[in-house]
Amino acid sequence: METMSQFFDLGSPAKRFRFVAVLEAITWLALLIAMFFKWVLGHTEAVAVPGMVHGIVFIAFVAISVVTAMQLRWSLKVTALALVSSIPPFGTLVFEWWAQRNGHLAELSDLPAGETLAV
Repeated sequence: METMSQFFDLGSPAKRFRFVAVLEAITWLALLIAMFFKWVLGHTEAVAVPGMVHGIVFIAFVAISVVTAMQLRWSLKVTALALVSSIPPFGTLVFEWWAQRNGHLAELSDLPAGETLAV
């Protein structure tokens, strides 16, 4: 249960970024499932709600990426990678894992404070 409460702790830029990155991936999954229902099973209305929710979360991810980049002083390259990661399904999860491993997400990273690996 501790892990769940840690996930909903939004007290820092890195934690807010992680939350929205995971949320963006979940809405991608919902949209992919809805597209199956639309294109394979013929339920044309299936994508209406998941599509709208994913669109809202996508915009939130772009906004939180820019805010996090400014607060954590990401380079232009890291910021661009974060923004591009929102395009493919589950790319935000891949970016979040990479950013954490390479010290770009502050307290979520294993590296000492202020130290990042070369990008």
